[in-house]
Amino acid sequence: MSRAGSPSVPSPCISVCRMDARSGWCEGCLRTIDEIAGWSTMSDEAKRAVWHVLPQRREAFETMKGAPR
Repeated sequence: MSRAGSPSVPSPCISVCRMDARSGWCEGCLRTIDEIAGWSTMSDEAKRAVWHVLPQRREAFETMKGAPR
């Protein structure tokens, strides 16, 4: 939980809300549907854990986009 006076962890949403069927990630923020749906009730620690994996997901998603379907 965040301490009094400290800002909560922001959402990675960039308003590009399309789920990629192959990866299961949003094409904009790269979160799963469960992460998106649960964001408002997640602890700050859980939110930071999601933020931590986003760079790896971005790299995997970019690689996946270049591969033939």
